[in-house]
Amino acid sequence: MKAIAAQESGGPDVLHLTDVEIPQPGPDQVLVRTAATGVNFIETYQREGVYPVDHPFTPGSEAAGVVTAVGENVTSVSVGQRVATSEATRTYAEYFLVDAAKAMPVPDEMSDHDAAALPLQGLTAHYLVRSTFELRPEHTAVITAASGGVGGLAIQLMKRIGATVIALTSTEEKAATARQLGADHVLGYENFSDKVRELTGGRGADVVYDSVGKTTFDESLKATRVRGTVVLFGGSSGQVPPFDIQRLNGSGALFLTRPSLVYYLRDAEERAWRWNELTEAVVAGDLTVRVGGTYPLTDAAQAHTDLESRKTQGKLLLLP
Repeated sequence: MKAIAAQESGGPDVLHLTDVEIPQPGPDQVLVRTAATGVNFIETYQREGVYPVDHPFTPGSEAAGVVTAVGENVTSVSVGQRVATSEATRTYAEYFLVDAAKAMPVPDEMSDHDAAALPLQGLTAHYLVRSTFELRPEHTAVITAASGGVGGLAIQLMKRIGATVIALTSTEEKAATARQLGADHVLGYENFSDKVRELTGGRGADVVYDSVGKTTFDESLKATRVRGTVVLFGGSSGQVPPFDIQRLNGSGALFLTRPSLVYYLRDAEERAWRWNELTEAVVAGDLTVRVGGTYPLTDAAQAHTDLESRKTQGKLLLLP
């Protein structure tokens, strides 16, 4: 089969199309013929060597496709079934392996593109608004990077709940996207805490979902109401440096959490609950999955280049 492999760390140009053997499923695994693969920022960090990986390295954890073989003990998934996952390995390839327990069923009504674009960012948006801070209609939420993959899905989920959404974006084009997705208010990043306070009558937001990190963290604290919650779920501008936790008291007895997806997919029941809610919303037309671009597998390097430019909106997909 064809697969992308990097022989060393470096820029996008280290990603090359190679010929490798089709892997065989071990116990509790399934083999999937890839229909589409999601491209994510973590793969650029792995490619660069920011996160150590073994070489030759084939990136990818997110994809959708059709099961072509199952290993021993597999009863939950069958050959011919369409599945999607964000928990596989080496998905920049024509086939990939995934644990059967982490292969989520794809409804017949859902396209391969939507199925591949939804798992990582959709499940993240779901745990943020349904679990990390469980939004209710009376809440006001701030979301950074609001036109991005997680942000765009989170806006839609928050509006389905009935909450008031304040979206933060860096350009007018991205602001227009956030408004189209349903945000009640759209702000830039400069001094956004003052504007959030103004919009909330001085009270502040119930929750700030912050994926930007270093450059927005102080403003996020200041934008949050007394006993409100700051959810730091990323660091696209850099990691927040160590700080005195007494600041949480001085800012109004705030709650601060740093979640990640792995801790919100603890078992099959939780994974199924989140995925079923997402796919049902997509099929019903209540949740739009935005695909920002598709690339043949051989153009993985260009997909990384475009993703790192931060000018894209929506999910980038590789097609075998």
